[in-house]
Amino acid sequence: MSTNPSDTGSFGTRPDAPNPIVPKSASEALRPTPGTPPPRRSRRARSQFVIFMNFVMSAIVLVTIGAGAAVWYGKYVFEGPGPSTKNDTVLIKPNTGVNDIALLLERNRLISDANIFRLGVRAYGNDSALKAGEYEVKAGASMRDIMELLKSGKSLLYSLTLPEGLTVEQAFSRIATNEALTGEMPDEMPPEGALIADTQRVTRGTTRKEVIAKMIEEQKELVESIWARRAPDLPLKDINEFVTLASIVEKETGIADERSRVAAVFINRLNKGMRLQSDPTIVYGIYGGKGKPADKPITRSDIDKPTPYNTYAINGLPPGPIANPGRAALEAVANPSKTDDLYFVADGTGGHVFAATLDEHNENVARWRQVEKKQAEEAAKAAAEAAKAGAVGTTGSTGTSQ
Repeated sequence: MSTNPSDTGSFGTRPDAPNPIVPKSASEALRPTPGTPPPRRSRRARSQFVIFMNFVMSAIVLVTIGAGAAVWYGKYVFEGPGPSTKNDTVLIKPNTGVNDIALLLERNRLISDANIFRLGVRAYGNDSALKAGEYEVKAGASMRDIMELLKSGKSLLYSLTLPEGLTVEQAFSRIATNEALTGEMPDEMPPEGALIADTQRVTRGTTRKEVIAKMIEEQKELVESIWARRAPDLPLKDINEFVTLASIVEKETGIADERSRVAAVFINRLNKGMRLQSDPTIVYGIYGGKGKPADKPITRSDIDKPTPYNTYAINGLPPGPIANPGRAALEAVANPSKTDDLYFVADGTGGHVFAATLDEHNENVARWRQVEKKQAEEAAKAAAEAAKAGAVGTTGSTGTSQ
């Protein structure tokens, strides 16, 4: 039993003295107790290199995300519907680069952004694949659609038709006034008969000199190929005489079935030493490449007028062609019909009637004169009736003011 009345602890142990209570002010009592301080950063974490690398990686990630977004947006715009609301045409001139094409399309409101078009074309590897020409762009066509259209070269084509039998001068007049073509005409005309009689398909902006050079080359190839397949017994010395006779046949008839027979008449006359006596040669000798005015008939003085081309006055063939012959006329002369015909005259229906003797020919001419007379009488009657109807109409339209 403890004899120390103050002993309240274990036996032999002195209890700790209680911590003294330090009085605090109100503000100190309300102040929060500091937490556990964070661990000190390592020297490595504080390295400037690590900080820089973290910045670089962050920048790369941001740039990659931005580039991906830009590519996605550009592809979306490039392949999405375009701004045009109606079909339109655009002319791409030769040697035009992608930059200029893009700006042209943007100015014409066929695309929304020239930069996206240019980058898209290059991304697809078509920087040098776009072709010159005039193109029809459909309403709402995307940039990619337009790129593929220009890459295909399927531009609009225009027709330039030069019928058989035109002279070079007449053909040049048509070429010079064709609105789809550009550029000056050649300084000199090619020889008569040197242009192919055909329909040329051209793109807008093609030069006139290019078209003419192409026509000359095509006619040369055509003539040489047919000349190489000619009958062996033709009384023609060279290819110039071949084209000359074909041009006369061309001017004498426009009926396909008659050409080889008309050619036979002239071949037979050449073989017999007879003059060709072809009216179109009279006209060319007087008027040249300009052609005879439609309202001026051939007169007796024209027939008797000596010119190098007048086959009523000269023996054999003229010195050169009188027009551009077509394929059919060339084929007819190269391989004419086998007949004894020496004459032909119009039959009044647009064709001709043929004869092997002068007596037959004179009978045919007499019939033709009757046809001409009847046609003239009918024309005069129709003119008189038209004049009478006009006079009645004029009288009937006159009124009196009230």
